[in-house]
Amino acid sequence: MPDRDVKTIQDLLYYQYAKIIARRAFGMSDGKAAKGKHYGFIKETFRDLKKGEKSWSEITREDWQLVEAEKKCIYCGSTQNLHKEHIVPKSIRIKPECETCEHVQEIHNQIWACESCNSSKGTKGLYEFYQAKYPHEKKFFDFIPPLLEKKYLKTIYNCHQCTGTLEKADIDGDSEISVLDIDHILH
Repeated sequence: MPDRDVKTIQDLLYYQYAKIIARRAFGMSDGKAAKGKHYGFIKETFRDLKKGEKSWSEITREDWQLVEAEKKCIYCGSTQNLHKEHIVPKSIRIKPECETCEHVQEIHNQIWACESCNSSKGTKGLYEFYQAKYPHEKKFFDFIPPLLEKKYLKTIYNCHQCTGTLEKADIDGDSEISVLDIDHILH
């Protein structure tokens, strides 16, 4: 469990985003280090997001960061055989509207990925993919680039909102809420 105050999918999305804010605010590349040194900041940011006193930036900000960033695979850094990859698989069909949903089908949900990473990710959720990529790391999610995770969190939030699962807890049924519950909606 990420934190005792994280009880729902919405809480989990906000908590992950609060950790990204802390990493950026304190110039840390490692999520574990950010949590260890700035836990109070993370908790305060999480609570502010939950209460609506703070909100995450519009996804357009991340779209511009993507446009301005060096054109390379967000997963491995390769500059060869790049494709636009949908972070939340564009084949998602939770509801019939997914096929035309701008949150899923357009730039908000896209990053650059090499052919190899794109095919190995397939229809996995972001956290599932990183768990498979780093199978021996308990905190595999700390390896996710902030731009990638921010775009994913904002996109998948809309998917959970659309299906009414934001207030659910432990979607995958393993009796403990984890980042993998965020991905479970994709199955």
